[in-house]
Amino acid sequence: MGLLNALRIVRCYLSPFPTSKSWLSTKASLPGDKNILLMGAPGAGKTTVGRIVAHRLGLPVIDVDDDVLETTWKMPVAAKLAAVGGERFLEEEGQALCNFSVSGCVVSLTGSNPLHAAAMQHVKESGLVIYLDVDSEDIIQRLAKMKVNRIVGQEAETSMRDILRYRKQFYEKWLDVRVLCGRGDTVEEVAEKVLTAVERYQNHAAETYVSTRSDSVALSKQKTYFSDVVIEGLATNGGLYVPRNGFPNIGAREWLRLADMSYPERALVLLEKCIHPLDISALDLRTMIFKAYGSNFSSEAVAPVKHLIHNQYVQELFHGPTASFKDLALQLMPQLFAYCLPQMCNYLILVATSGDTGSAVLSGFSSLRGTDLHRTGVLVFFPEEGVSEIQKLQMTSYREGNARAVSVLSDFDFCQRTIKRMFGECGLTGHLAVEYSTVLSTANSINWARLLPQVVYHSSAYLDLIRDGVIKFGEPIDVCIPSGNFGNAMSAVYAKQMGIPIRKVICASNHNRIITDFITTGEYDLRGRPLMLSHSPAIDILKSSNLERLIYHVSNGDSRLVKELFTRLDRQQHFQVPEPLLGRMQQDVMAGWCSEDDCLAAIQSVHTQTGYLMDTHTAVAKVVADRLQDGSCPVVLCSTAHYGKFAPAVFKALQIQNVPEDPLEQLKKLGSTASRPEIHRDVMKCLEKSGRRAHTVCQAEYSVLVEEVESMIRDSFLKVM
Repeated sequence: MGLLNALRIVRCYLSPFPTSKSWLSTKASLPGDKNILLMGAPGAGKTTVGRIVAHRLGLPVIDVDDDVLETTWKMPVAAKLAAVGGERFLEEEGQALCNFSVSGCVVSLTGSNPLHAAAMQHVKESGLVIYLDVDSEDIIQRLAKMKVNRIVGQEAETSMRDILRYRKQFYEKWLDVRVLCGRGDTVEEVAEKVLTAVERYQNHAAETYVSTRSDSVALSKQKTYFSDVVIEGLATNGGLYVPRNGFPNIGAREWLRLADMSYPERALVLLEKCIHPLDISALDLRTMIFKAYGSNFSSEAVAPVKHLIHNQYVQELFHGPTASFKDLALQLMPQLFAYCLPQMCNYLILVATSGDTGSAVLSGFSSLRGTDLHRTGVLVFFPEEGVSEIQKLQMTSYREGNARAVSVLSDFDFCQRTIKRMFGECGLTGHLAVEYSTVLSTANSINWARLLPQVVYHSSAYLDLIRDGVIKFGEPIDVCIPSGNFGNAMSAVYAKQMGIPIRKVICASNHNRIITDFITTGEYDLRGRPLMLSHSPAIDILKSSNLERLIYHVSNGDSRLVKELFTRLDRQQHFQVPEPLLGRMQQDVMAGWCSEDDCLAAIQSVHTQTGYLMDTHTAVAKVVADRLQDGSCPVVLCSTAHYGKFAPAVFKALQIQNVPEDPLEQLKKLGSTASRPEIHRDVMKCLEKSGRRAHTVCQAEYSVLVEEVESMIRDSFLKVM
């Protein structure tokens, strides 16, 4: 039966109507009476683009300046502005637009229309608002050629660049679809992008998702939308969801536009291209992203790239509230989940963690408010002996609301395997659905909404290097990533598919070198292989879930092969990929591993040479990059956690004696030792607030963890029903 059928049971018992947002959608996509409304700054080319688009579609074209305002006022727009002044002009322009009604046309709005809320609300109801997001330097050059040196609302002391920046907030408020225009794009190229955007909007069904294990019959029938995959997490056949048609490819001129943007702005543009606006509207997505990457990050840059040594750069992914790279996804993913949440059901998010995911999930979901929080619970399973003391304190500090972390007397692989088994047990999922009106989901990187935001920071690293003059667009870089469950590395592969010139994704393993062995030989062998604890516990993993997505990617979507391989892995603990497939895999990915001694030595060496203090996972990446990367291009090391989370190992690396027992005092002492990066404020606050607390410890038995799930549901949901 699985998760989807459990969800259907809930629907049958609770409501006669479908409840997923994609199933609720009855909005027709641009029927004949709807308009295409082109919006943008003065000089964006709306009039000319509108004529081209109207001609291509065989539709009438309306220019608001010529066909509405001047017709209504019986005078040129410039004369009206001169006669009444800017403030009165905006009001009269808005009134004229409110009285305007047309259907089935291409309408070119004025640059100032979006400043009048009532007018924009009126026209937005008549069709699709397409924002021509043109580079401000291109606009300024065009206005200069048109001899326009001032626009509506621009005071004498305000520069054109500043007024355009001010205007942008209004365009962002009203858009349905963004057309990102590259620097130097011609009006013909922009018109082509508009036509593509209209086609994409109309063809929502093209942006569906498939399981890595779907057969051909299921592929032809399946219509699974973004909102579905966010909620379901794991596909009902045990596979992982991927976009049916892959990722959109972005051209060089558009990437160059992104280079000058902030991290949230980059994330917004990239995720708009990956999430259909009928799944999540542009305005709602913007609200989520700017909340996710705001004051909760200790660095305004969110994921800054800094020079380390020689051709090596470090991308600091630890500035979020729990000091690990998981925050880059998990400050956004809970908001996506809440937005897509069907009515009338409770959802319990099950998470297996090797350390960092747990606290990041708890932090992200605890930021939800209102009914979304009451209908969503989070239960985290972590290995009692397989995480650092600070990681454990972070997770167990969450005691309020519907969130809980319990430890298991086993390893991460057992926790992950148990959760996957729960999803696959129709008796359990059906029982929870019928008895408690509760459906299980996951926030591990098997959930597409966890993986997708990670594509942004790999893209952002490349854009930072362009902005800082290290490279020009098109020049390659390598990225070296501490790898356990392979989600971080897989998101780098997807960034490459979108057009980022990543030459090699280098996977760095610790002495649990399962990924290194697989990428090197094509053999995945778990037989008799024990999991060994390490100084880098977040990658103490033997069964790397996202390798399934990699094999699907390099096999050009051969779901039959994927299903065969991972069924064999479940049954026989072993598989071997065909030689040609291994060759294609090695075109994108290479891998190496690092011993415990070499990890600690790298921390000490880099600190001595540069004053920079790495955590143990970043040190693993540094060692592997030193061995495998040839120095012919920059290499970005993914710094996946702040050194303070692994203080005892860092003290050992630096050969510091008399280490305090208290984790808070350890952080303070490390902070006085390191010149950069600074000590993490949120980890300090967490330790100051929480202290040592008792927490639940479970035996490594499936039935015991199932009972924890039911107990969590009873405590979280029955008390509010």
